[in-house]
Amino acid sequence: MSEKKTLDPAQLKLLCQVAAVVLALLAAWFGWSAWEQFRDSNRRVAVERARDAAVESAQALLAVEQKQFAAQLQSAPVQAALAANDLHLAGEALTQGWASATEGEVLSTDLDPAYAGLPKTGYGRLAAMEQALADQKPVAWVVTDGLGKQKLALAAPVLRGTELIGVASVRLPLDKLGSGIEGARIPEAGYLALRQGSTSLVERGDKALANGAEALAAKVPGSDLRVSAAVPDVAGGPLGLGWLPCAVITAILVLAALAAWLYPMRSLRRGTSAHHDDGDTQTLAQLAPDLLVPAAAVAVAAPAEAAPAARIGVAIDRGIFRAYDVRGVVGKTLDAGVAELLGQSIGSLMQQQGLLDIVVGRDGRLSGPELTEGLVKGLRKAGRNVIDIGMAPTPVVYFGAYQLRAGSCVSVTGSHNPPDYNGFKIVVGGETLSGDAITDLYDRIAEDRLYAAAAPGDVRTQDISEDYVQRIANDVQLDRPLKVVVDAGNGVAGEIGPRVLSAIGAEVTPLYCEIDGTFPNHHPDPSEPHNLNDLIRMVERLDADLGIAFDGDGDRLGVVTRDGQNIFPDRLLMLFAADVLERNPGAMIIFDVKCTGRLPGHILRHGGSPLMWKTGHSLIKAKMRETGAELAGEMSGHFFFKERWYGFDDGIYAAARLLEILSVQPDTPSATLAALPDGVSTPEIKVDAPDGDPHSFVERFRSAAQFEGGRASMIDGLRVDFADGWGLVRASNTTPVLVMRFDADSPAALQRIQQAFREQLLALKPDLVVPF
Repeated sequence: MSEKKTLDPAQLKLLCQVAAVVLALLAAWFGWSAWEQFRDSNRRVAVERARDAAVESAQALLAVEQKQFAAQLQSAPVQAALAANDLHLAGEALTQGWASATEGEVLSTDLDPAYAGLPKTGYGRLAAMEQALADQKPVAWVVTDGLGKQKLALAAPVLRGTELIGVASVRLPLDKLGSGIEGARIPEAGYLALRQGSTSLVERGDKALANGAEALAAKVPGSDLRVSAAVPDVAGGPLGLGWLPCAVITAILVLAALAAWLYPMRSLRRGTSAHHDDGDTQTLAQLAPDLLVPAAAVAVAAPAEAAPAARIGVAIDRGIFRAYDVRGVVGKTLDAGVAELLGQSIGSLMQQQGLLDIVVGRDGRLSGPELTEGLVKGLRKAGRNVIDIGMAPTPVVYFGAYQLRAGSCVSVTGSHNPPDYNGFKIVVGGETLSGDAITDLYDRIAEDRLYAAAAPGDVRTQDISEDYVQRIANDVQLDRPLKVVVDAGNGVAGEIGPRVLSAIGAEVTPLYCEIDGTFPNHHPDPSEPHNLNDLIRMVERLDADLGIAFDGDGDRLGVVTRDGQNIFPDRLLMLFAADVLERNPGAMIIFDVKCTGRLPGHILRHGGSPLMWKTGHSLIKAKMRETGAELAGEMSGHFFFKERWYGFDDGIYAAARLLEILSVQPDTPSATLAALPDGVSTPEIKVDAPDGDPHSFVERFRSAAQFEGGRASMIDGLRVDFADGWGLVRASNTTPVLVMRFDADSPAALQRIQQAFREQLLALKPDLVVPF
């Protein structure tokens, strides 16, 4: 018969103390969770109350101002002016007796004065008037005036009887609209903002919470405004329990811990023998992470004095300094010596702005290594540190400026030009250089204003291709697999483009994806329809869902469908805009003057703000920064996503976003793309400019041409919009040609518009070769 084994008092005491400590720790865990959830619940209620009060405040103010606006439109002075068909006088009368209103204006439905007065008249105000006309009802938008100050713009259609004769607009101070936010009582760890699109107009509280504020957003009725709110994200309790069950369990665990701790003492009082252990006493140690942060000694070198630049006997053609980049013919206007001086000029500009690091990459042209070597040599001579990422598409170079925290980059690329061309696309401090900034690089060289550092900058190589692929793959994944053919035209996108599309879930068949700077198969320019012929045949042969084409440096996109249709970029922009506007209502969408006249209406119908602007990737990017636009596109195939991306033109990322959109549609990609609004249009028509000077000819054409019944826009060249189509003549900024495009609702309208342009062109230059 075995003897029953019992614990001696010392062992019992230690066991009970251990149990008490464990129970106390569990009680602390549940108690802390209960307290955090309780605080979060109170914070959330407080923030939601403040949000609802701010919504009511903004709604009430808008209702008062809209009522006043309607009353002003019906006032005797305004109605008398409208009866006399004097819209200018009606606009002046619109603000009479309305103390807070300024800049009253009544325009005809063509909005000619507003377009003619850009940018002074304001893009936001013009977009508000366009939406009021499109929706046939009053709208309220927050816009930015010419001084950068935000104001509330009211716009409403103007009727004479039942006839729509124009649109009225006034501006009001924004301070009252934001008073609900300014006066709100929100907890210390909370956030509240009045927003329009992706812009926070007024915000209070912890701005670190701004990115998650849409989860508690509430729309301001009768407007595109909303009040967004946020509180810190508090995880749920243990086992998913709320604060009250956690509090109850905490009380139970505290009582249990006390009982376990006191049990040995009670046993001793009842006369239990105490046996003392002469060994070392065992205790529980509280473990805490070592939070020591080593101090880093940072040595900051004083900037070296600028030494006079050495005069190098290299002839530089001013003509290679173009509107958007630096570009020339290798061996004639461009060589390693020119690249070195250009690099030192860029480095001098960076030194002036206090910028040190720059990313350099090149396309697959045969002259790329030699020009890159010269460029890097010049940059280092100016004391700049160079990160050479090797052969990479232009958008990967742009990506490198963000990924490697440099902020500046140069892509050595001839883009879509012939093999003997090459050039440089330049970003300094986050700004893509264009216009005067490009000319200044030449002036620095010509005037010997080049900075020479006391010691050359560093250079290192780094491959970021996998970082680029994974960044896109983490953002974009297809809902269902799509079978695509990718034609890179032997350009530099031939390796990484298919990798990206495969990584997001597409089944990719490469076509001419071997990088070859001689471009042996066809010219890498998807804007020229004949360059897509092989892609169309391959898509048909493989019964693929879609054909994707990239240009020579991967920043432009071309698309063909299974049935052989070339989907022009302005129609792709319709699809992109509708997708972006689902998540960013009211966002600005920018397009260039070569895009279809059906695009603005499509953007407005999806709740966006359309803005037409000049052609040119650097000009579009500058306008995006100015307006805060979420998306932009050009007829040439450049697409610029700010939403979920970085705002630079990227044909590879645009292809990924296109496949993402098409993969969630119930129809086939061909059917989805065919459903986009369409008409009859021409591709870009290029005509050799008289005397090789397209800008001079276009200036004379703008002054001399007369188009009856059309609205002229001189944003970039001359575009004339008619009720059933439009035509454009502009000067190319990269080659000595005139660029023309025509778009209409029907073949007859297209022919009529082309004939009108033909007559005006020949009237100015009778021997001009006009191919239509």
